[in-house]
Amino acid sequence: METLSIIYTIKIALGILTAVLCLALGVNNIIAGIGVSLMVYFSADRLLRRIFIEKVENLTIITKTGVGIYVITWIFMWILLYTIQNSL
Repeated sequence: METLSIIYTIKIALGILTAVLCLALGVNNIIAGIGVSLMVYFSADRLLRRIFIEKVENLTIITKTGVGIYVITWIFMWILLYTIQNSL
């Protein structure tokens, strides 16, 4: 796999992980959810920059790659899991 594909896949997994984390922490409003999401994203971004520093030409590419799919995956999974949890 290419480096950007790996980063993209990691960001999808991070979106799912963030949704599970929001559910586990009992976050039930969007402001707190955005805070958790931003903390996870920027923490992971710093780690990914250290891992892939030699494989990309510009470090901002790591931050920009997959940001949209991260947000969409996080929101979708958080709504889905929250709905399943509260419907049982």
